[in-house]
Amino acid sequence: MIVKPPSFFQAMVRIAAKDLRAEMRSRSLISAMALFGVLTVMIFYYTLEGRPDLRAEALPAVLWVTVIFAGTQGLGRSLSQEHDRGTLDALLLAPISRSALFFGKLIVAWLFTLTVGVIVSGTMLILFNANLSNLGWWLMLLIGTLGFATMGTLLGSMAIHARARETTLPIIVLPIALPIVIGAVNACGAILEGKAFSEWSTWAGLLASLDVIFLALSFLLFDYVVEE
Repeated sequence: MIVKPPSFFQAMVRIAAKDLRAEMRSRSLISAMALFGVLTVMIFYYTLEGRPDLRAEALPAVLWVTVIFAGTQGLGRSLSQEHDRGTLDALLLAPISRSALFFGKLIVAWLFTLTVGVIVSGTMLILFNANLSNLGWWLMLLIGTLGFATMGTLLGSMAIHARARETTLPIIVLPIALPIVIGAVNACGAILEGKAFSEWSTWAGLLASLDVIFLALSFLLFDYVVEE
């Protein structure tokens, strides 16, 4: 009996579901990321105590600095675990598209990073009494974390073979994440100030363009990167 290989979409969903089930059983990664995010916001809150004028201006930077640093903990973790257990070779030999492997890992990294962003935003809503009812804030969080997770997953797949990957990955991720941080902070700052969409649409376009570029590069390069 000939078993038909799974389609691209089926393989991607199965890989993402496998990683999500593994994380839901342990909850170690998402708990660490969420705790880091909450504690960082609390540190900023007490640092800016007595300076309400600076608090509102600092909120976008607080959000994205926290998301980037917390998200870096989870980037490439799934692939590195597959590599350490020896199961990565089995996945590469499986009759599925290697791009499906990448996008399956990307979905999980994006969901974790997005979850941290939502938790951090909720913490700021409570501590700073921030008005986050504007849908633009959540849109920027959505597309900003997508670009960061895409770029980070690709770089994480490059770092799995490094001896000191825990320190190597942040060093190569943070400089490349800088355009995402700049665009997201400026857009979120304009949104908090109540500016019209036309005044921050350029930054939204920058983030969307970076998402497309990172997704295209990852689709083209992952096959070669993961073999090195």
